[in-house]
This record gives sequence, C-alpha cells and structure tokens, in this order.
Amino acid sequence: MGALDHFSEMFDCSGRRSHKRRKQLQTVEIKVRIDCEGCERKVKRSVEGMKGVTKVDVERKANKVTVVGYVEPSKVIARVAHRTGKKAELWPYVPYDVVDHPYAIGVYDKKAPSGYVRRADDSGLARASSTEVRYTTAFSDDNPAACSLM
Repeated sequence: MGALDHFSEMFDCSGRRSHKRRKQLQTVEIKVRIDCEGCERKVKRSVEGMKGVTKVDVERKANKVTVVGYVEPSKVIARVAHRTGKKAELWPYVPYDVVDHPYAIGVYDKKAPSGYVRRADDSGLARASSTEVRYTTAFSDDNPAACSLM
C-alpha cells in the first residue's frame, strides 16, 4: 500500500470506511509425519504457496513444521492436511524445563522428541501447603535445628 493510497483513504469523503483487520505475524508449529525427503518437500511446498507465509522450516527427525507469516493456524493445518493427505495437528509439545511435573501422567510422552514433553495446563498433582513444608523440613537432615530423634 503506497503513500498515495494511504492519503486517499484518509481524505475519503464517500462516507464508507473499510477497516481491514490485519493479521498478526505468527509462528505456527505443526506436527506432521514426515518419513522421507519426498514427504519433506511435499509438506514444504504445500505451505510455501500460501498467501502471507514468509518462512517455512521442516525438521524431519522431529516431525515438525514451523511456519512464520501472516497466517491463521487453522488454515495452515487444513492446507497441509488437504494438499499432502497427511494428518496434521498443532505442535503438542513444550520444552522439558517449562513443565512443573514432567513425569506426571498425561504429560510424559514416549513419542515426544528429546527434551520435550506433552503440553499440559494442570497435571493433577497438588502442591504442598506451607504447613506441610514446615513439618517436612522440621525432620530434615539439612535443617541444623531438626529433631535429634532420627
């Protein structure tokens, strides 16, 4: 959109205003099964042709496709699934360090790439209250004022 277009929209007296909501620059990570170089090429070409895509990275070993651009995640997933015939979903994994309890049920996944666990908002494990922490540290070997009965 050039400068003249911008000024002509500012001083438009026709009474109609067309405010297009611009899409935000996003990074969309998708999990797609990629077996060989041909699959990798097929997935990459299917997404590169989309309007608004600026960059596509494919990690074959992790079965991960990263798309950067002015796109919607649902449209990228639909495009990959339609053009390649493969099942595509949003990247379900997060780095190991981000999760509070990485070995909780539903979080740990054997199929996840190394260093990643499944994304989970609530792992179901309860946190210790302040009184429980106080009682457990009272009998700790690290506490110099602990009980000597142990």
